[in-house]
Amino acid sequence: MSEHEKQSIGVLTSGGDCPGLNAVIRGVVGGSERLGYGVVGFEDGFEGLVDPVRCRPLASDGMRGILQQGGTILGATNKGRFAALTGENTRVNLEPKLLLGVQDTCRQYNLKGLVCVGGDGSMAVAEQFAEVGIPVVGVPKTIDNDLSSTAFTFGFDSAVACATDAIDRLHTTAASHGRIMILEVMGRHAGWIALHAGIAGGADVILLPEMTWSYESLCSHIRRRRAAGLKSSIVVVAEGARLPSGEEITLERRAEDRQVRLGGIGATLSVELQKRLPLETRSTALGHLQRGGTPSAFDRFLATQFGAHAVRLVHQESFGQMVTYQPPEFGSCPISESIGCLNKVDPNSSVVDAARGLGISFGDGENCGRLFEPTDGKRVKGENSLAGTEQAPALSPAVGLLADPAMGLPAIGVPETGVPEMGVPVGG
Repeated sequence: MSEHEKQSIGVLTSGGDCPGLNAVIRGVVGGSERLGYGVVGFEDGFEGLVDPVRCRPLASDGMRGILQQGGTILGATNKGRFAALTGENTRVNLEPKLLLGVQDTCRQYNLKGLVCVGGDGSMAVAEQFAEVGIPVVGVPKTIDNDLSSTAFTFGFDSAVACATDAIDRLHTTAASHGRIMILEVMGRHAGWIALHAGIAGGADVILLPEMTWSYESLCSHIRRRRAAGLKSSIVVVAEGARLPSGEEITLERRAEDRQVRLGGIGATLSVELQKRLPLETRSTALGHLQRGGTPSAFDRFLATQFGAHAVRLVHQESFGQMVTYQPPEFGSCPISESIGCLNKVDPNSSVVDAARGLGISFGDGENCGRLFEPTDGKRVKGENSLAGTEQAPALSPAVGLLADPAMGLPAIGVPETGVPEMGVPVGG
């Protein structure tokens, strides 16, 4: 028997790296061996498939220790000849010779199927593979969690944990100096990381790509916090959030970049807030820290399951499908459905509504929740929304008045003891 007579399953990791990629590879190897298949790992994403082919055999004895390891042992790239998506829902057809080359590689290595692990751009490539008969199965991977048809993608949970840890750290330095601290997080055109990390980390303001906002509403919220004695504020902004003018902030585009590189809104926001508020403002862009490091327990679980289920799809010859997770079940959907539209935050969702109820502002002038409560925990009858008004919220009747003239802030009620009577808002 020659080296390639035994059928194998190919696997590659494409696009940006994220925690959990090695767990998928491990799941593919383990599942394949138990069904009698060999495994061929292709290096540097789709680039390893053709001209020249760069691959190596994978086996269980080489998988020890990679479950908890970040990155990918196969390498990955989001540039090169296989860029099939240059923007949101903007497809670019691959060169026919590339598709022919991939078909030749599949025959040369006697592949039963090819497992492609990646995000929306990688799934756009996999879709074109399926259209010409290449036996492909997709595995959704992105920290952005923006692939439709699946509730979660691995890498997202680890990225949220990283961003939440950063918010925790920013709280202490913000409180020490009474500053506004702005954290810019990844996510491209979806605000999932900002929303989840902002809630988990106790942010005071969250700005999302899916929601319009204004400087007036944002500054008004910060002024009210200041008037309440809460001198620091944490603002979490998604890299894809647009300015009130509708402008999208991008980094300088390089020749090899097919997609626009988002980034810089945190720094822009810091400058603009400094103009409007007499407060120190600092910004931090978390950047690629969100992609690195050890995967969370959930991402290890999800990625391992995705790998094992991808092998089952190959074994069943259910090609052109992408593995999905709709808790509590794993399933699949046509790859084309996964890239038809992005999975974005619904501004009217119960998650956003609950965040408003916690006092988090989205900078849109909508009700940002009740920041103040009597000490007995009961709501004050007749409390009004804080958004879009310069009046102090209603408090317990036994109060005096305190204002900060230097800030031009509204007066706020305080008990006769001189201690503000309030429920501390999230992030306070």
